[in-house]
Amino acid sequence: MFAMTAGNVPRVFPPDILARLRELVDVDPSFVAGDLTGPRVRARLADTEILITGWGCPVLDAAALDAAPKLRAVLHAAGSVKGFTTPAVWERGIVVSSAAAANALPVAEYTLAMILLAGKDVFAHRERLRAERAFPYGEILPGIGNFGRRVGVVGASRIGRRLIELLRPFDLSVSLADPYVDRAGAAALGVPLLPLDELLAGSDVVTVHAPGTPETRHLIGRRELALMPAGSVLVNTARGSLVDHDALIEALRAGHVSAILDVTDPEPLPADSPLHDLPNAFVTPHLAGSQGNEVARLGLTVLQEAERLLSGRAPEFRIGPEDLERTA
Repeated sequence: MFAMTAGNVPRVFPPDILARLRELVDVDPSFVAGDLTGPRVRARLADTEILITGWGCPVLDAAALDAAPKLRAVLHAAGSVKGFTTPAVWERGIVVSSAAAANALPVAEYTLAMILLAGKDVFAHRERLRAERAFPYGEILPGIGNFGRRVGVVGASRIGRRLIELLRPFDLSVSLADPYVDRAGAAALGVPLLPLDELLAGSDVVTVHAPGTPETRHLIGRRELALMPAGSVLVNTARGSLVDHDALIEALRAGHVSAILDVTDPEPLPADSPLHDLPNAFVTPHLAGSQGNEVARLGLTVLQEAERLLSGRAPEFRIGPEDLERTA
């Protein structure tokens, strides 16, 4: 049974993927559970073995699971499952799989693009061109370029690791800060492991990929921003709560750093937020993750996980409760 926002089913499972899925399992795409409390839903749950979830999935609490005695797997066509799983899911040994790895790819691609554009100082020079309507043709601009530019990755999450892979072909100097990674783990990723303060002080671009937890709230605050070199760039495509926005606005107004933000806190930003108007802040509306035709990749991942499950193999992207804080 599908349990998600109904309008997302045809987007995540376009006709070709849905047809393949229906060859594997008996699922009705016209019946999508937005909650798990109604009598019709409960009747369906009684025979449901696999729940296909996504954005808008209702909470899988003990009462919902009591109504689904045959449930053996939850295949999530999105990223984090923290918002709807409960201890009851893990206590009952239900297999949970997430398409977080598939969703990590467009975020990493977006971040790579922003890093390369920031290295060329594209956003500032676009503002200059808009203001002056001319530029000195043939001028070699000092202080820009991506040859040897230092990129600091904060967090070896799925997205952070994928980004490190995508950065390899470029003439960039990449380093990592993550308290859960040891030097051998960083070496396997092909990057040096640095303390956060050292990474901040030695990077031209800092890109944040830590999970949003109480411990990481305002991971980048006033002190951390002050450590960053003058003229450096902060990129955040993870969670808005990782950055202290008041401190960031101060640093932006002072011209100390620039920022590229696809996520904010709160989200969306208030209409009167200075971040909308500061020339050295480039803010986009949370579009780095799967959008448009990219969401079909999530449905394809669920299809492939169902194939593995039904052939007696473990899902490739199975997760447990210990993984919930590492799915950014």
